[in-house]
Amino acid sequence: MPSGSSPAAECRSVQSVMRAAVGFDLDMTLIDSRPGIAAAYRALTAETGVFVDADLAVTRLGPPLRAELRQWFPPEDVERAVNTYRTLYPDHAIGPTVPMRGAAAAVASVRELGLRVVVVTSKLGRLAELHLAHLGLTADELAGDLFGEDKAAALIEHGVRWYVGDHIGDMVAARAAGVSGIGVATGPCTTDELREAGAYRVLPDLTTFPDVLREITVGPGPDRSIA
Repeated sequence: MPSGSSPAAECRSVQSVMRAAVGFDLDMTLIDSRPGIAAAYRALTAETGVFVDADLAVTRLGPPLRAELRQWFPPEDVERAVNTYRTLYPDHAIGPTVPMRGAAAAVASVRELGLRVVVVTSKLGRLAELHLAHLGLTADELAGDLFGEDKAAALIEHGVRWYVGDHIGDMVAARAAGVSGIGVATGPCTTDELREAGAYRVLPDLTTFPDVLREITVGPGPDRSIA
């Protein structure tokens, strides 16, 4: 570090030369993990003998795993249930999961504009990586086990300027990081809820995202460029 410079100044210096990035949430934004997660919950029920309504649980994806398991397990058993679920997850949840409509094209459009792809998710990082690898979706950076405002630090650290997500928690994260949140109404939150949470734009799904990204980064004129 140059003499007299502070860690904050050093961080700003690094960010100034970092290529800008688009951030994506994972579940119900890039991937439809409902079939896989439901299978993992059913496996958890079989393993522990504690009933988890898998069909209900997958209607409210977004918050951390512990928040859901607290609905089914007594407090003293939640951590054990979390560990068991995560052990079962690779064998039950990866195969049935499919990409969301337009996900591959959305990721490709980011790179076509010379931007980086960053995935910031509440899912444990190593499990998120399994999903991305299985579906052929590549991220330049991945930050896991984060939700709501806790995602903001990762968005800032990785130079994210636009964050795409399906949950109001994602819009809260974008707002906390001082970046634009782009909502996709493909998860548990409605268009109105995403807007009320501070979304800059709300899309029905990712199929229109490449056009929207070009509009907000390059603009309609021939002389506009990414700053």
